[in-house]
Amino acid sequence: MRIVLVGPPGAGKGTQATRLAGKLSIPHISTGDLFRANISRQTELGKLAKSYMDAGNLVPDEVTIAMAKDRMEQPDAEGGFLLDGFPRNVSQAEALDELLKTETIKLDAVLDLEVPEEEVVKRIAGRRICRNDSAHVFHVSYSPAKKEGVCDVCGGELYQRDDDSEETVRKRLEVYHTQTEPIIDYYKAQGLVVTISSLGPVDEITQRALEALKREDDGK
Repeated sequence: MRIVLVGPPGAGKGTQATRLAGKLSIPHISTGDLFRANISRQTELGKLAKSYMDAGNLVPDEVTIAMAKDRMEQPDAEGGFLLDGFPRNVSQAEALDELLKTETIKLDAVLDLEVPEEEVVKRIAGRRICRNDSAHVFHVSYSPAKKEGVCDVCGGELYQRDDDSEETVRKRLEVYHTQTEPIIDYYKAQGLVVTISSLGPVDEITQRALEALKREDDGK
């Protein structure tokens, strides 16, 4: 299957992308991974992207699109892929359509992870990270530390990252609503959107997604 995964910050896209890609035996292609891989390998696209990032500018769509094209042409993506973080806006969605046309392949589904805005704020703003090891992550509501402000694993101080503050989260949501959410209507016009709730245990959400994708695939 060829799938685009969309949803607001805090919807659990990264977690579900990894799980779904594994279940469906297709590569998980995320823009973050694309940037890191190209910059690490010092490809021409990586050098170009880094020049924009070092200057504090957004990487232009055409660079992101070129990276995605290169990745989708790799042998392991011949049988399908799951795109996470791309396309990020309607112009990228249009460019992706043009890319796929040249390969005479089509998207099978656009999986929309739906979650209420206040839940997004609660999920992200409640995160607390250990200063000693950022892999130690807690949540004030869902997985609190035994002692407030202290890491259960190593005793380090727990803190809230600046980009996890409620004010920052709400700004990120505004950007999502303005830039990314319109691609849902774009793909609805093509009959590709499958919307599921991203509330509940991780395993349940994965199963919900797999069942919805199967129904979509069976209906074609």
